[in-house]
Amino acid sequence: MTTAPGKPGLTVSPLAVPLPKLGPIAGVRLAIARAGFYKHERPDLLVMAFDEGAACAGVFTRHGVGSAPVDWCKASLKSTGGQNLRAAVINAGNANSFTKTAGVEAARRSAEAVAGVVGCRSDQVLTASTGVIGVPMDASLIEAQMGAVSHGLAPDRWPEAASAIMTTDTFPKAAAATAVIDGRTVTIQGIAKGSGMIAPNMATMLAFVATDAAVSPEALKAMLTPATIRTFNAVTVDGDRSTNDTCLVFATGKAGNAPIADAADPRAAAFAAALEAVLLNLAQQLVRDGEGATKYVEVRLTGAVDDASARKLARTICESPLVKTAIAGEDANWGRITMAVGRADEPMDRDKLSIRFGDLWAARDGAVAPDYSEAAMSAYMKRQELLITVDVGVGAGSATMWTCDLTHGYISINGDYRS
Repeated sequence: MTTAPGKPGLTVSPLAVPLPKLGPIAGVRLAIARAGFYKHERPDLLVMAFDEGAACAGVFTRHGVGSAPVDWCKASLKSTGGQNLRAAVINAGNANSFTKTAGVEAARRSAEAVAGVVGCRSDQVLTASTGVIGVPMDASLIEAQMGAVSHGLAPDRWPEAASAIMTTDTFPKAAAATAVIDGRTVTIQGIAKGSGMIAPNMATMLAFVATDAAVSPEALKAMLTPATIRTFNAVTVDGDRSTNDTCLVFATGKAGNAPIADAADPRAAAFAAALEAVLLNLAQQLVRDGEGATKYVEVRLTGAVDDASARKLARTICESPLVKTAIAGEDANWGRITMAVGRADEPMDRDKLSIRFGDLWAARDGAVAPDYSEAAMSAYMKRQELLITVDVGVGAGSATMWTCDLTHGYISINGDYRS
């Protein structure tokens, strides 16, 4: 079996997808280094540098114990208005969360160190961290790498960047798409990390996306926020949210299109669709790399009173340990889905409830489907990728979410996470 690059001892998820071809994004340079937050040899520091004039928008965790890097990002985006962001510094191996004033100081020193390399103010540098919670972060480890960062900045280091931000991830995650604005082709490209503690609500997950399109911070934010609901907020591995969830989108404006200042601009439609495609691709890869996962599951919920209710119903199914372990065991126990729907505390009609696995009906209109076949259902459950459709019969609301199974591997990975 192939060993994962993120941490010795882990094997690559059977659901992994290959890293796509990643090219340079005009106006973006990257540097990778080893600060030493891990005891084993691996890169754990990424610096992204942007030419002057880059716009930025972000969405962050709603976790009650937000991290110092998240607080720094929010303050920086507020002080700059998302205009002329010059860099981002990301470390793996230490979350810098639940670290009080020491964490604030570490985030500040990290930003100042990178600002010195790039030649900008510290509030033009965003920070992100992932790793163990509650451990003070030694900012000197990052400061000591600024020489290597200064000499290492290059536009073609995206594949290395995707690996540098991994923690328990078993494969690097990246996605890219293009759109046409004013007759010019613009590129949107991003990387993400996440494997466990995944139940984003904004959206441990980090995502960094860059585009050469000219888009204002306001327009970026207006496109990013709803797209997040349908992408990062529509995936769950274990139902646990991170203190550090961060998604940042940077627009360098180097493509030469007339700037998009308003998301309602008709020219923004193609860009927004491409951005959402990149975010969805990254989000689905998080599920494919769910800790210990062997099954990739799409849940489509229809017939709800509204979309918000549908999302809650779908999430309850996706996060039910009983549902997830049945899927891991390839057990066609669709009664567990009935259980999950009923305990979601959302409107539903028991006598109209219908459940389908792929094209196979398990239940129709509140009863076992007349053509139900246990043998056919059991055979379907052996697939690596599953589709479960549930209709609750009370309205036109719908939602789609993605999850994975729950195996012994999840326990093993989290049981020795700090070892």
